[in-house]
Amino acid sequence: MKTPPHSNTFSLKNWFRQLWPGWFSAVDVDALAAASGGRKSFGWVPIRCLSPGHMPRIERHLRELPAQDRYLRFGYAATDEQIERYVQGLNFERDEIFGVFNRRLQMVAMAHLAYSVDPQWATCAEFGVSVSPQQRGKGLGAKLFEHAVVHARNQGVNMLFIHALSENVAMLKIARQAGAVVQRDGSESEACLSLPRANLDSQLSGLMQEQMAELDYQFKTQAQQFRQWLATLQEIRQGVRDARQNARGP
Repeated sequence: MKTPPHSNTFSLKNWFRQLWPGWFSAVDVDALAAASGGRKSFGWVPIRCLSPGHMPRIERHLRELPAQDRYLRFGYAATDEQIERYVQGLNFERDEIFGVFNRRLQMVAMAHLAYSVDPQWATCAEFGVSVSPQQRGKGLGAKLFEHAVVHARNQGVNMLFIHALSENVAMLKIARQAGAVVQRDGSESEACLSLPRANLDSQLSGLMQEQMAELDYQFKTQAQQFRQWLATLQEIRQGVRDARQNARGP
């Protein structure tokens, strides 16, 4: 009997679905938002590590942020050109860049965990995050922060910093709830969170999150490809019907 293509992959996906049914019920960001009226904060969010191949989507996400959001994210009213330079300067080998995608594979949130390049601060990292306006109030920023904390711990980081404008209440609230010490200096604030050492739990948690997010991304990619194929097929069928109708004449 001929083995279906990707049978091992589908078996693994089914196994994951049986083991963590609650997790998979929270995979579709858009569907959950619609079902909850945009107010529900879900337990698990598929946060995927990004690569240089995602740079166009990162730039598109940041460019779509309104002026006030750009101001809060970068500390200044970043122009499209400045955003482009920021994206081009991302170091995917040194830093960790994470993203959350909806079912159409549009990036709705991203985070940048930047590790220090100064040897004196080798165990320090800085966190920055942005969330699309239509996805606000759903806990994505907090989930990205939790995810970054686990990754930072597993990389030997013991001090995580958040440099933000004092008016960025949402980001500072996330930091305080995590136990960070926040110091305000006029219009700017800095949050400092001391991280415990990595342990087996943090390492397994980080690994599992990566695997689950990768599976989620594969599901969405396959679904998008199927929708595109279906749309193409419908266009072909419509073209055939139109051709037949024209051949019959009036």
